[in-house]
Amino acid sequence: MHLYDKIPGYLLGKYQLIGTVTFSVLFAIIFLNIYIPFSETAWFRLGDSTMFAYTVAFVAISILFLVISRMLMYRSRKVLQLNYISYILWCAIEIILISGIYTAMTMDIPLAHSETRMDVFGRALLYGAISLGIPYLISGMYFAIIDKNNTIRLMNYENVVTDEPIKPEASMQKITLFDNSGALKLSLNPDNLYYIESDDNYIKVWYTDNKGELKQYMLRCRLKTVEEGFKGSGLVRCNRKYIVIVYGEFNLLLYAVLTLIVQGYVLDLENEAIPPLPVTKTYTDTVLSYFTEVQPLLDPMDE
Repeated sequence: MHLYDKIPGYLLGKYQLIGTVTFSVLFAIIFLNIYIPFSETAWFRLGDSTMFAYTVAFVAISILFLVISRMLMYRSRKVLQLNYISYILWCAIEIILISGIYTAMTMDIPLAHSETRMDVFGRALLYGAISLGIPYLISGMYFAIIDKNNTIRLMNYENVVTDEPIKPEASMQKITLFDNSGALKLSLNPDNLYYIESDDNYIKVWYTDNKGELKQYMLRCRLKTVEEGFKGSGLVRCNRKYIVIVYGEFNLLLYAVLTLIVQGYVLDLENEAIPPLPVTKTYTDTVLSYFTEVQPLLDPMDE
C-alpha cells in the first residue's frame, strides 16, 4: 500500500460513511463525558442549565458539519478519486474545523479561565484528534476486515448448497456469492450465469434457472469484492458496471461473443433479453486476453 494509491471503495460507500459518522459521534460524546470531570476549563454540561444550550448547540453543529462533509465526500468520490493522503487530509480538516468551532464558542462563553485563544485551540485540537481520529481509524479497520472476509468467502468454492445436480469434476468451479454480512445468498454453476451488474452497494446477478428462464437476484455486495474474489476465473470485468462470465467448465467459452463496433468492443451474451455490454478502454486488454478471435458485427450498434 502506498499513500498515493486510490483508497478502497469500502471507505466511501454510503452505509460505511453513515456508520463512520455515527460511531465517531457516539465515541466523541462518551470520551468527552469521561474527560470533563478531570478538566477545569471544559464547559460541556448535560445537567447544568447554563451550559446545556451551548453543549447541545456544539454537538448539533458538529454532527451537521460531519454529515455535510461525508455527503460531499460520497458525492464527489468519482470526481476527486481520493488517495490515502487526500483522505487523511480530509479527515484532518474535519478535526481542525470542529476544533475551531469549539474554540470560538469557548471564547464566547464567560468562563473564569486565563487561557488564550491559541491555548484553547491547541487543547481542542488534541482532544478532537483523540475523539474523532480514533473512531475514524477503528471504522476503517473494521470495514477493511469485513471487505477482506467477504473476498475470502467468495474464493471458497467448496461445500456449496444448490438445487442443481453437480458434476464431481465441476464441484470446484462453483460460483458462490455472499452478502456483506458474510451470509451465503446464491450458488450457481458457471454455465447458468450470464453477468453481474453493479447497483450502488448492491449487485444484480443475472442467471438462468433449471428451466432456462432468465432470472435476477439482488444482494448487498460490492462489484469490486466479486472481481477480487474471482480473479483468474471465468468472470471478467468489462466496464465499471458489469462483470461477465466468459467460460465455464473445463475453460470452454460460454455465451460471450466479443464484437467490434464503431464505439469499441462489446460483449454479446447471445440472449435476446440481454443487450450487448460495452467494453471500456480500461478493461479492453483484460477482456481481449480471453478471446483469440474477434468477430465484427454486421450492424453496428448506436450505444
